[in-house]
Amino acid sequence: MKIIVDAFGGDNAPLEVIKGCVKALEVYNNIEIILVGSKEIIEKTAKENNISIAGIGIEDAPDVITMEDEAGDIMKSKNQSSMAVGLKLLASGGADAFLSAGNSGALIMGATMIVKRIKGIKRPAFSPLMPKVEGQVLLIDSGANVECRPEMLQQFGIMGSVYMDKICGIKNPRVALANVGTEDHKGGELQHKAFALLKEAPINFIGNIEARDIPHDAADVIVADGFTGNIIVKMYEGVASALMLKIKELFMKNFKTKLAAALVLKDMKELKAYMDYNNYGAAPIMGVAKPVLKTHGSAKADTFISAIKSVIDYTEKDVIGEIQRELEVLKNGG
Repeated sequence: MKIIVDAFGGDNAPLEVIKGCVKALEVYNNIEIILVGSKEIIEKTAKENNISIAGIGIEDAPDVITMEDEAGDIMKSKNQSSMAVGLKLLASGGADAFLSAGNSGALIMGATMIVKRIKGIKRPAFSPLMPKVEGQVLLIDSGANVECRPEMLQQFGIMGSVYMDKICGIKNPRVALANVGTEDHKGGELQHKAFALLKEAPINFIGNIEARDIPHDAADVIVADGFTGNIIVKMYEGVASALMLKIKELFMKNFKTKLAAALVLKDMKELKAYMDYNNYGAAPIMGVAKPVLKTHGSAKADTFISAIKSVIDYTEKDVIGEIQRELEVLKNGG
């Protein structure tokens, strides 16, 4: 499997990207990696940090999309950026998948316009995994589409269901619609129409879900418009971070609590890792015709290792092919 990695995406590029890719090649021996970006800077960075990149390909790209750039710049002034060049390489068949920690809006735009959508899919969607009391829950969409139509949410439900089945091994995953109440009549026009369409989809739709129930294993897939989903995921991350900070403060309060902390140190480290979004690899942009995945902008080397594992799983388990098959089932009224 050949994976393209945006060497200049994210806050810690290119050094942490390079380090992560080198380590990933040591862990996964069935992949090739192509770094996209300034060949001169990549080689200079590797040399200055005593990193051997002998086994990694480089696709030269002179420009970089920053977090301040507009999403549309990837098709205009930044069409020679590492992200744009990488997506073009994927679209042309030069590799099997693409990974970036860069500008989310530009990545969605580039994936949609360069790589194209799966036939029949209205809009691609961000779909991160988040921790819950038991296992993980998939949120789709978490920010790619601020405004949505009901049929888009129906497709999000289908794509999310396929992902949890193929990647997480959850058979017949429970799909719920994010809403202000659990009753069937709750929400606005979008939620009412989406609710009816989700009931018709070939998925295990269990109805509406309130945000407070998401962490409590109430569903396996949460369907939301991008505006609502982005608020959910950002609040989720913020509460987890604040909670871990307060727990640390509690254990550092006095000698007695410090002693207690020493007794549960291993368990606390496991809890912290479980709640840390950096340990959840990369989120696929579902609905795109080839594997395009996004990892966190603050990602460091270890995050890129788990992100590459996400790329491998998403590609090898043919999530895109299964989505296409499910769309045919829906189209045929099955």
